[in-house]
Amino acid sequence: MHRPMDESADEAIPSVVRPHPTEPPGLRPIGPTTAGGLPDPARVDPAVLGTLLARHGWRRRGGAAGRYSRWTPPGPPAPPGGSTSLLVPDNGAFPDSEDLLGEALTALARSAAPSARDILVSLAVPSDEIRWWREAPEPAAGTVGVASWTGAEQLHGAARQILLAGALAVRGRAGYHGARHRRRALAALDGILVGPAPGGRDLTAFVPVETGRPVAVRLHHALHATREAVDYQRATGGMEAFDSAVAAGVSRELTEAVVALVRGSEGAGIALEWAPAAGTPDGCPARPEPVEFSPGDLPALRRAGARYLRDEPAVAVRITGAVVRLRRSGPRGAGIVRLRVLAGAEVPHVRLELDEEAYRIAGHAHLVGLPVRVEGRLESRGGFRRLTRTSQVIPVQVDDAERDRLMKSLQENIDYFEEACTGE
Repeated sequence: MHRPMDESADEAIPSVVRPHPTEPPGLRPIGPTTAGGLPDPARVDPAVLGTLLARHGWRRRGGAAGRYSRWTPPGPPAPPGGSTSLLVPDNGAFPDSEDLLGEALTALARSAAPSARDILVSLAVPSDEIRWWREAPEPAAGTVGVASWTGAEQLHGAARQILLAGALAVRGRAGYHGARHRRRALAALDGILVGPAPGGRDLTAFVPVETGRPVAVRLHHALHATREAVDYQRATGGMEAFDSAVAAGVSRELTEAVVALVRGSEGAGIALEWAPAAGTPDGCPARPEPVEFSPGDLPALRRAGARYLRDEPAVAVRITGAVVRLRRSGPRGAGIVRLRVLAGAEVPHVRLELDEEAYRIAGHAHLVGLPVRVEGRLESRGGFRRLTRTSQVIPVQVDDAERDRLMKSLQENIDYFEEACTGE
């Protein structure tokens, strides 16, 4: 999936990666097929490059004081001529600063150091870095490859769940989000790049500052609030801290994501580093402490998730939606209707049961390509996908373009309507 760092010296460095059809939204792999080249040396701040090198363990080994510094990759010293060495200017004031930066970027692109690619990605698109790790138990003899693959898949899935939980918390604070805000939350993750997870133990996501910093900031607050709530529960047995943690962005989605990260491991953690080019966001420490969880935290996290699911209240809504499915057991009586939501709720579809008269109105609106407006309560049970206590089912006039689109939807779902009409 990912080529070694030294396979090609001239591989493009990713900017924003379009997803492969099989890739889920939100985590896009860093790969050699990305468009774009090395970052423009004229736009690279030497101080930012130096900060990134130090963050990723590169060592500063002297240089001309006040002019440039020499950096070597992490790890044991290599024999002469066997390791990358970068000359990085201290600032852009000297005539050869841009040339030195260009040479340093080219050397990074050719370097076999695993961190070189991460540094180039952060320079190409200023990004906050979120790193996950798992302390996996040693695999049994003969199962190393299988265990590594399984661990990488589990880490990748848990990281995506945690990012989605942060994006949902940006859209609104709730103990349980269900299907609400999901489309916009996924859209907020668009453009995030993710590096490989060697051995299934470590993974880094690069969250572009321009579009994703609110997600990174919310996750910082929510993860620390989760850690504090777990500590309180384990010390006192009380769950009250999880109630107040909702204001920081904690939710069932986040607790389930942390459970997925920790389950089957000996411990796991999340660390966050702010993009040096963008500085530290308001209300956050310059160097956030990593947040770690252990298998002993799982009972508290599971109890909190169940509590959030149970206690999140139904929501009174007035929804406008296109009828996409109708079904009832006979030619008369009440029936089940499915609406594609156009306005009134942050969910893609809702299911509702209507009496005979309201069902007839919905069927006629479906036939002529009109949406309907309906009032009711969006129930948390089932993920906020069911509307109960419905009333005021009324067809809504729309412009010709919207009607044509709805009529196309009717044609695509004509089998369901025929079943409803015949009572099959």
